[in-house]
Amino acid sequence: MTKYNSPVRVPFLDLRRQYAELEAAIDADVKEILSTGAYVMGKHNKGLEEEVARYHGVRHAIAVNSGTDALRIGLDALGIGAGDEVITVAFTFVATVEAIVQVGAKPVFVDIRREDQMIDPALIEAAITPNTKAIMPVHLWGQMADMAAINAIASKHNLLVIEDAAQAIGSTQGDKGAGNFSQVAGISFYVTKNLGAAGDGGMIVTNDDTVADTCRSMRIHGMGKERYYYDHIGYTSRLSELQAAILRHKLTQLDEWTAMRQAIAAKLIAGLEGSGVSLPVTRAGNNHTWHQFTILAPRRDELQAFLKEREIDSMIYYHAPYKHLAAEGSLPVTEQPSLEVLSLPVHQYLRDDEVAWVCESVKSFL
Repeated sequence: MTKYNSPVRVPFLDLRRQYAELEAAIDADVKEILSTGAYVMGKHNKGLEEEVARYHGVRHAIAVNSGTDALRIGLDALGIGAGDEVITVAFTFVATVEAIVQVGAKPVFVDIRREDQMIDPALIEAAITPNTKAIMPVHLWGQMADMAAINAIASKHNLLVIEDAAQAIGSTQGDKGAGNFSQVAGISFYVTKNLGAAGDGGMIVTNDDTVADTCRSMRIHGMGKERYYYDHIGYTSRLSELQAAILRHKLTQLDEWTAMRQAIAAKLIAGLEGSGVSLPVTRAGNNHTWHQFTILAPRRDELQAFLKEREIDSMIYYHAPYKHLAAEGSLPVTEQPSLEVLSLPVHQYLRDDEVAWVCESVKSFL
């Protein structure tokens, strides 16, 4: 195929532009940390925890090494383990299911709603058994699952709720941020997230004082309040002080970046209207932070190849992990979107000509 001479190249993410925006402030803190040797659990960890807790309106935020660790430690702190079942979705990043399996519990999949690719609350009760201990909804693409319906079911059946909020930093439902609808939630700061570290990072958020204390202990091998005395079987999951410092600077810009993403998403929706793709839907009551702008496209793989020829980056999320744990044909809605989803660039540095080129290219293909 002859390479197309694209008038613009559209990157999926632009971390260099992001770093340039904060370079002086980040460099100063990194230099201070390196010169003092205060690498672990210092003032920036404490500051970031306080700032994220305030940002999400929760009592506690506990910094850990990754979003995966946030989920795994949160599950463990709630006592979920061998013999327990956790209801969740197969259409998610592998860490959701991985964390459940790693604490010894069994993931039980229910299907998703096609329009937003999140858990269908109407199907949850049919999946509950005497072994069901919790429900783990996944907040996908930057907006939240239907927590009112999920919590009503959890309350009726005396189940715990864990929010996979890896993609939901700053996302709200009504007037409450992610983490306020469950016993514990996990947020990811992986480099590609709206609030991304220079590597891995994560945060556990909770309003439960006991759960918070247990998570703080578990992230440092289960150490109690007295050094080198241990209350739990724990993990090694400290957030680097360098990462915490970088995240603090980015957090100051997050509201502005989110507003820019929301404006770009609105332009994409307007520009792709009538293109033949199914456009993302923001559910009533949600503040969508647009971690991803994900369409459902016929001939998805061909479209992605066509966009690549035009130097437009795109990504395919998700190929359902651990699908062998569900009976073939038991998740019909999940199976179809996994063949159609395509995420287009929506980062805050996209220019109008780049957005227009994306829209024109999708339309010209379909």
